[in-house]
Amino acid sequence: MHSGDLERYCSHAMDNGASGTRIISPASVVTAPWVRLKCQFGCPGYDRGYCCPPHTPTPEQTRVILDCYTRALLFHIQVAHLPEKEKRYRKFFDMLVDLEGEAFKDGYYKAFVFLAGPCLICKRCAKEENKPCLFLSRARPCMEACGIDVYQTARNNGFFIEPLRQRTDTQNEYCLLLVD
Repeated sequence: MHSGDLERYCSHAMDNGASGTRIISPASVVTAPWVRLKCQFGCPGYDRGYCCPPHTPTPEQTRVILDCYTRALLFHIQVAHLPEKEKRYRKFFDMLVDLEGEAFKDGYYKAFVFLAGPCLICKRCAKEENKPCLFLSRARPCMEACGIDVYQTARNNGFFIEPLRQRTDTQNEYCLLLVD
């Protein structure tokens, strides 16, 4: 299969809220141990959900996983700080998990998507009550939780990303679909 066969996934994402998409080499995805420190010492969700560290692959494990693939899709979503922001993210993330399923059915049996930010499926993760995840078929970790340096990865692939100066700034988020 060639890159042209992935264009329809990019088009579908653009039709469903993506601000940009690119077919990329997984070799351009940067992993680093420091990324998980930002989760551990900066995010209130650390160790509170199954899609967050320490319950996600380490940066070293993620690098090994990335090296099993030759192509990936990088999705950009730009979201203004509005009351419906979380709803828009959830809809976009649901679409990407569905897209992973479509890629699988289309013969990309290794398809796997990394989302952005903490899991939004449940208001409170079952992990907090030591219960199993109720949505394993839909829950996916974010890139950062697995040690992916999203800033450098986005820049390596021609996308814009800068730290927010204020919480009300428009956010640039990225998701990654490993294909084959």
